[in-house]
Amino acid sequence: MPTVLTSTTQAPKPSALTTLLTSTSASSNPHSATAVQVLHNLQHQHLWTSLQIHDLQAPNLSVSSSSTSTSTDQLPSPPSFLISGIPPHRIYTHPDEQLFMLERGLREDDIELERMFVVPTAHGQSWSLRKMAAVFDALPEDEEESHAQSLDDAKESGNNAEKAAKLTEYYEYRRKARITKEWGGKRLLLAMVDRSMGGDGTVVYYVVQEGAVKPRQN
Repeated sequence: MPTVLTSTTQAPKPSALTTLLTSTSASSNPHSATAVQVLHNLQHQHLWTSLQIHDLQAPNLSVSSSSTSTSTDQLPSPPSFLISGIPPHRIYTHPDEQLFMLERGLREDDIELERMFVVPTAHGQSWSLRKMAAVFDALPEDEEESHAQSLDDAKESGNNAEKAAKLTEYYEYRRKARITKEWGGKRLLLAMVDRSMGGDGTVVYYVVQEGAVKPRQN
């Protein structure tokens, strides 16, 4: 008699992101799941570092997770979250700031990278100017510690005295420009996850700035 061969089909293993979502409370909370998915994308696709998830409803944006994405089971419900981290390169440079740097022979690689905030959203999620203004109002105002660290790095980076002086001048002027908003107001990234019918989970990022933005001159 002919031999009948049978084969069993095994289900594909879940992705790293699916495993992460199911292993935390994010699996039962769509807002938390969106934050975890965006954090995962920033970490593994865009190589951001020092990533944290913040509870937007908590006073002073108190951090509700450590630098890893595995402790999101401590996030409260209903959540409203922000993500912060350090990108591998500068995301946006104001035209006046860019001119200031060019006049002093400074390049973007000379400037210390700063922590940037990201708003995790999903495609179709309702947003308004009032909601976005509330997000900007929740961002921290005090940057003295970061400013002091930037000055220390400028002096101890091993650059020649002329370059160190130019960097010190830049950081001092940047601090004043942020108070007067000469180089624009606060800015963040709006991360939108495609979860619509047929969506593949692609994350698209938009630069959002507070107030009017000065147009660039070509």
